[in-house]
Amino acid sequence: MKKNELLYKVIEDKTITWFKNSNEYVIFENTTADILKRIHKGIPIKVIAEAVSKKLSVPLEKSIDFIIDLENQINKSLTKIRPELINDYRDIKKPKTYTYTKYYQINDVIFQVSYLNDLELSYIHPKFAHLEISETKKIHFYYEIFIDSNYIFLYLDNEFVGAWSSREIHFFQGKFSMEIIQKIHKKEEKEWLGVFHASAISNGEKSVLFLGDSGNGKSTSLALLQANGFTCLADDFVPISANEIQVFSFPAAISIKKNSLETLLPIYPELATSAEYNFERLNKVVRYLKPNNDNYKSHLPCRDLIFIKYEKNSELEFNRISKLEAFQQLVPDSWLSPEKENAEQFLNWFENLNCYQLRYSNNEKMINTVHQLFDNEL
Repeated sequence: MKKNELLYKVIEDKTITWFKNSNEYVIFENTTADILKRIHKGIPIKVIAEAVSKKLSVPLEKSIDFIIDLENQINKSLTKIRPELINDYRDIKKPKTYTYTKYYQINDVIFQVSYLNDLELSYIHPKFAHLEISETKKIHFYYEIFIDSNYIFLYLDNEFVGAWSSREIHFFQGKFSMEIIQKIHKKEEKEWLGVFHASAISNGEKSVLFLGDSGNGKSTSLALLQANGFTCLADDFVPISANEIQVFSFPAAISIKKNSLETLLPIYPELATSAEYNFERLNKVVRYLKPNNDNYKSHLPCRDLIFIKYEKNSELEFNRISKLEAFQQLVPDSWLSPEKENAEQFLNWFENLNCYQLRYSNNEKMINTVHQLFDNEL
C-alpha cells in the first residue's frame, strides 16, 4: 500500500480515489476513504480501528476486521495491470509489399499509411478517407499496418509500435488515433489528460461534450448541430490536453448509422452515394460524414458534459444530473493518463464541470436547447 500513490477528491457526498498502480478511479464513502488515507499513511490498524470504533459506535473487533478486509480488497483488486503481450516479435517479418498505400494530409502534416489487405484497410481508412490526397513526394510520417498470426501490427517509420490480438482491434484503433493526435498537435502521450468516447462541438469560443451509449443518437445529434451553426471538433475520440485542459480537434469523420439516414439525407445529400460499411463485430452498418472543421489545430475549453438520448415521441427533458453519476458513465469508456499530475488535473477539471441529461425526440427543440446552453441562457 505504501508504494501505491493515491489521490483523493471529494465530490458531492463521496470521495473519488485514484490508485496509481492500476490507474483506477474508485468512489468510496467518505468514512471509508478516510480509513484508506490512514492506512496509506502507515498508521497502525489498531489505532485506526479504535478511532473508527469510537466514531461509529461499533465493537473494536468489528472495526479491525473491516479495516483488514478493506486493505486486502484494495491490494487484491487495484494492483492489476493489463497484461502485456508476451512476445518479442523477432520472428515477425514485415511484408515486402503492401496492397494499399494511402496518403492523408491533416493541416500541414502528411501521413503515408500502407495496408496489407482489405481487412487492415477497413479498420482505419473509412474514418480518414476525406483527408486522402494524391501521391506526394513529401511525407512526414510513414505507418505500416499488417496482420500476422492473428495479430495486427503497427509500425511507424520502420519502428515497432505495438501488436494487438483480433479481440483488441479497438485498442489498435485507439493507439493509431493517439499517434495521429500526437503528430498533428505536437504533443507526446504523457501530455494528454485523457481521451473520451464522446462527441465534441464548439461555437468558436468554447466546447461541449456529448456522451451516451451506442444508439442513443450522439453522432446524429452532432451531424444536426454542425448543420446549424456549430463546429465538429471530434467524434468518438475526444482528446483533452494536460497543459491547456482543453478539447483538441481530431480529424476523423462522423460515423452515421443506417437508421439515421432518413433524418440526415435532406441536410447531407452526399450520404446517399457515400460508401457503406458493415461492421459485423460491432453489429452496425455505417456511412461516414465529413466534419465541417477546417482547422484541425483548434482547441477550446470545456465546462459542460451532456448525456444525450434520442427517444421517439418523448418530450424534451434537460436536467442537471449528479456528478458522481456522470463520472461513473464517463470513466469506463475513457483512456485516462496514468501520470499522477495528469490524474490530479483530471479530477480538478471534472470537479468544475456542469453535467446534464438531455432527452429528446424533436430535433429543432434539441438544437435550440444546445444554442441556449452555449449562450448561458439555461
